[in-house]
Amino acid sequence: MTLETYGNSRDAICCRAFSFVGVFDPDPTKEMKFILAKKEKMTRIFTDDGRAYAGTILVVDPVTVTQVKTKEGKDGYTAVQVGTGVRKTKNVSKAVLGHTGGKGYEAIREFRDAEGVEVGASIDASVFAVGDVVRVSGLSKGKGFAGVVKRHGFHGGPRSHGQKHTERSPGSIGGSGGRAGGRVVKGKRMAGRMGTDRITVANLKVLAVDAKEGKMIVSGAVPGHRGTLLEVVSA
Repeated sequence: MTLETYGNSRDAICCRAFSFVGVFDPDPTKEMKFILAKKEKMTRIFTDDGRAYAGTILVVDPVTVTQVKTKEGKDGYTAVQVGTGVRKTKNVSKAVLGHTGGKGYEAIREFRDAEGVEVGASIDASVFAVGDVVRVSGLSKGKGFAGVVKRHGFHGGPRSHGQKHTERSPGSIGGSGGRAGGRVVKGKRMAGRMGTDRITVANLKVLAVDAKEGKMIVSGAVPGHRGTLLEVVSA
């Protein structure tokens, strides 16, 4: 499948052989599909009938199976471990090199409940097809130290007479006596670090796959910035 630009916009991608699948009922008997990808950018994709859908372009480099775990083995659960990218062996510990057979990978991830592959096998974008429903997991953008207005959506103080420099303050945190017992209760919504959390977005549809170019497009937005490593798993 080839992806062609639509009109004069570089970010608008048209897939001529694309057919949109609206309602998808996942089959629990099907084998689990998985791949590692990097977020590139958002775009829009057009169907043959002229409908436009927002999507995210993912760069999919082939992954290599580094370990297969089974319930009968010493691990006690079913999983497949894969590695992607290239890293200089001098920057990899000897323990990891011994585990990977002397190969340095940029990242190693594990997919629970996956099976049906052997160690050394290569998996690329062709494992997915247009219409597949997937869930994408990754780290969200880091936003640093944020106040309660940005972090929790507080409305802030009143903009009335006498207000000065405290429009975005959290207000009382209940730290006196009473029910709190002279302390700040756990889970209190206050200012603090925001972002860099593991986020999973479910029920995204695969809009296009180009295994030759190593790219695929999924509907909607996915967590992270450009270059964020994502885990794509079939629903």
